Amino acid sequence: MWLDRRPGQHPGSAAPPQNNRSISPLPQRTSSRGPYLAPQRPGLNTRGSSALSLVSNDSSSSLLASAKKPNGSSLRQSSTVDDAPNPEEVLARILGQFPSSNTTQQPESKPTSGITEDDLDFDVDFGGLSLTELAGPDVSSRQADTYKPQTVQDYERDKAKFEDLHRSIRACDDILSSVESNLTNFRNDLAAVSADIESLQARSEALNVRLENRKAVEKGLGPLVEELSVSPLVITTIAEGHIDETWVKVLAEVDKRATAHKKNAQQPQSKALADVGPLLEKLILKAIERIRDFLVAQIKALRSPHINAQIIQQQNFIRFKDLFAFLQKHQPTLAGEICQAYMNTMRWYYLNQFTRYKQSLDKLKLHIIDKNDAMGHEDTSRRTTVLSGSKLGGAPHDAFSIGRRNELLKTKDQIAMSSYLADEDQTTHYLEVPFRNFNLALVDNATAEYTFLVAFFSPALSLSVISRHFTYIFDQTFALGQALTKQLVSDTHDGLGLLLCVRLNQHFAFELQRRRVPVVDGYINGTAMVLWPRLQSVMDAHCESVKALTAALPNKAGSASQAKTASAAPHVVTQRFGQFLHGVLALSAEAGDDEPIVSSLHRLRIEVEAFLSKHSQAQLGADARKRNRFLYNNYSLILTIISDVSGKLATEQQDHFEALKASVQENS
Repeated sequence: MWLDRRPGQHPGSAAPPQNNRSISPLPQRTSSRGPYLAPQRPGLNTRGSSALSLVSNDSSSSLLASAKKPNGSSLRQSSTVDDAPNPEEVLARILGQFPSSNTTQQPESKPTSGITEDDLDFDVDFGGLSLTELAGPDVSSRQADTYKPQTVQDYERDKAKFEDLHRSIRACDDILSSVESNLTNFRNDLAAVSADIESLQARSEALNVRLENRKAVEKGLGPLVEELSVSPLVITTIAEGHIDETWVKVLAEVDKRATAHKKNAQQPQSKALADVGPLLEKLILKAIERIRDFLVAQIKALRSPHINAQIIQQQNFIRFKDLFAFLQKHQPTLAGEICQAYMNTMRWYYLNQFTRYKQSLDKLKLHIIDKNDAMGHEDTSRRTTVLSGSKLGGAPHDAFSIGRRNELLKTKDQIAMSSYLADEDQTTHYLEVPFRNFNLALVDNATAEYTFLVAFFSPALSLSVISRHFTYIFDQTFALGQALTKQLVSDTHDGLGLLLCVRLNQHFAFELQRRRVPVVDGYINGTAMVLWPRLQSVMDAHCESVKALTAALPNKAGSASQAKTASAAPHVVTQRFGQFLHGVLALSAEAGDDEPIVSSLHRLRIEVEAFLSKHSQAQLGADARKRNRFLYNNYSLILTIISDVSGKLATEQQDHFEALKASVQENS
């Protein structure tokens, strides 16, 4: 401690004279300029000549200073006087008095010795207490407890406690002995279990080896054993099981074994292989019998009244299409007979259904458009005065106005009218309505039937054979459809209705190509061969009627008085031709130049222009200006009516009448 550190004192030196103040490591409070010197511990050499200034108020200067500077300068040290306790007294109370041998100090020889830098690193242990706590009044009582000898009273008081402790120790000793015994038994059990595990591991390895050997043998002998045996489950399923997907899978297994048996029959056979052959043949015969009964029952169901054939085809035929392939492979004669029975049934089914449907369509009311509706036919009830520049929509039953009839080509509703609705419908229709509904139903049913035939009979039958079967099924139904078409168009002079039927027939042809059903092309072409000649006949009738009307006009020009009273308004033939031309162009927006309607329309236009020219000459011949105005009004009316149609053919007609109108306007 610092109390032993006295400057300039060594163990062999004499004791210095006694000082009156208490011995303390801190310098005494004084106002002298010289620094306080800390005493050194006896027996230690002085480590430096520097001293520690404990009361200097200058924080920027070093705490170590010498009594006298080498350069002769001195620092003014200020002292601070306060009411705090004397630190020497505090340390004396904490550390006690100095030893008697060290109570004297040698007189300070020189103020050059003091606390060294090593002294500052000295660690003082205050027991975790601060200086204030150490300096408290109870410092003397903060002493560590010392051991005191135990008296007899203390022993008697603690005797029972020690006896309880002894008994507890004995009980713990007994428990530990029991635990030791259990651990010993457990160790023995573990040894036995370890031996059992080793034995089981050895047995497992042996079993694995035997299993691998059996797998190798089974891999080699399995196919041969399967060929030489038939499980009782397979026999029971084929003979008595319900025909479903499981029955079909078992049938495929039997077929596979029968095929393998036939391949092995060419080689030398064993006794087991010879025994399984008759069993497989019996199973095949039993399967053929059950397949025959099943398919015949489904064909009979098609003849039930109010039955939907498509439902039976999808649920009872397509699901079991492998049955017919099996039958075709093992009994082709019976397969052909069943196929013929199916074709006869469906031939009757479609003919019966479409006959009833045709009878319902025959009940629809149709507009009657006959030869009296020819374009050149004189009918005072149809005559009307039309102002130049006005557009005509025509009455809904007008034979020359398309109106909304072409919406049949644009509608997205591809569902045919039902028989019930046809029986109850009281609306009057044009001929294209029954034509569309019958052929739409026919195309849909033909598509469904052809798709079914391909899915069910192939690959057992080729596509060419399937096509012949389809033709056999539908030939009478197709004849019924063509009979309906002939019935609708035979006496009609509805040129727009006929052209609508032609466009509908072309639409059906495109739809069949998209569905990839080529077997209906013959019916489509036959229907077109009925429609086009009749349309040409109607166009010829219009041309002849206009030609007859032109021939009825006088050849000489009209007089001036007649020209004055005659009207320059468009003729009724112009109105009819304009509306008819508008309908044809609207239905031919995507038509080609090679269609017969193009040449027929060109001939009709020539006849109408000849009629207008002769009519103007016969009625307004004396007044050239009025005659040109009459022609101008007629050409303007035609141009106004066809101005809203598009297409190549429409553009040609519009350019033609624009040129006619311009030429008449120049002449006037």
